[in-house]
Amino acid sequence: MLEPREYIQAHFDEMIADLRALAVIPAPSGQEDARAAWVADFLRRYGANPVTDGAKNVLCTFGDMESAPADAYIAHTDVVFPDTQPLPLVEDGTVLRCPGIGDDTANLICLLYAARYILENGLVPVRPVLLAANSCEEGLGNLRGVTRLCDDHALRRLVTFDGGLGSCVTTAVGSYRYRVTVRAEGGHSFGAFGNRSAIAYLASLIDTLYRMKPPAFGRTTYNVGEIGGGTSVNTIAEEAWMLYEFRSDDRRGLEAMRVFFERTLDAYRAMGVEVECTLLGVRPSNDGVDPAALDALVAEADAVYTSLAGGHLRPGSGSTDANLPLSRGIPAVCLGVVGRGGGTHTRDEWVDTADLARGAEYALRIVLGSFAG
Repeated sequence: MLEPREYIQAHFDEMIADLRALAVIPAPSGQEDARAAWVADFLRRYGANPVTDGAKNVLCTFGDMESAPADAYIAHTDVVFPDTQPLPLVEDGTVLRCPGIGDDTANLICLLYAARYILENGLVPVRPVLLAANSCEEGLGNLRGVTRLCDDHALRRLVTFDGGLGSCVTTAVGSYRYRVTVRAEGGHSFGAFGNRSAIAYLASLIDTLYRMKPPAFGRTTYNVGEIGGGTSVNTIAEEAWMLYEFRSDDRRGLEAMRVFFERTLDAYRAMGVEVECTLLGVRPSNDGVDPAALDALVAEADAVYTSLAGGHLRPGSGSTDANLPLSRGIPAVCLGVVGRGGGTHTRDEWVDTADLARGAEYALRIVLGSFAG
């Protein structure tokens, strides 16, 4: 049996060919069907019997999943881009440019090659193991994929592969996302001058929200990301809307922002302004995780990283698939395996395949921690 480094080197050209093939398959959140099918075919090719659940997660299990809580290793299939046609892939030497290739396609390929190694070598887990290509991590996917995994399976711990090599997210940045619509009587800009304008009230509401001093709990932020409304330059707007979110790496920060936001909307309603608010998504933050168990998981990952790359992991906060298990008291980390890359969430996103072998070996060695030697 080849050692992990030898195995990755022996199959590296195949891995990059598979990265090219998977990267061009479009996969907006909730529309990952084609990628899920590709992943399932890949796993079947090497002897697995994968299952695709109702959330479009592709699951490959090892050991008796009913005997004990499982160790889960996942990477998400969806990309942030809405394209439903093949994504453009451009090669420049060892650099591959394609929307979503770093987030999270390259990480997913590394996980799949860990699965291939296990399958080809018939490795036996020391406890049940769940490997999954999960859906709906990005944007308003609202973590539906990992939520389904945590709902359906008892998990001892979870590792999600996402981000750059050396990163280690241990603190979940929670968030609330809303669509807020303001309505007023509007009218003709000359003939009905003096009527209330939805745009004016929305602008005032935004100004009020931006006057909020972030609470002193962890790091807390807020943002109006989109606005719209009105009919024409000579029409007093009847309707205007915005997309608004706030985030925090501390549950107390989230709660303080929620209270302020709801009271602000109520204040405008009390002035007779029609305000409609729709909750678009919630990402939870850490809650009830045993610090010792989380520290142990990080220490294991750090030991692998140090032996491979030198130095140490960079623990920090982020909004990832790890949010969900961390909110349920399950020790979880998000580890990045992509080395050189950039342009995340832009159409010029890129990875340097010359630096991907280390990441693939890292992912494989992390997963092997749940298998007998």
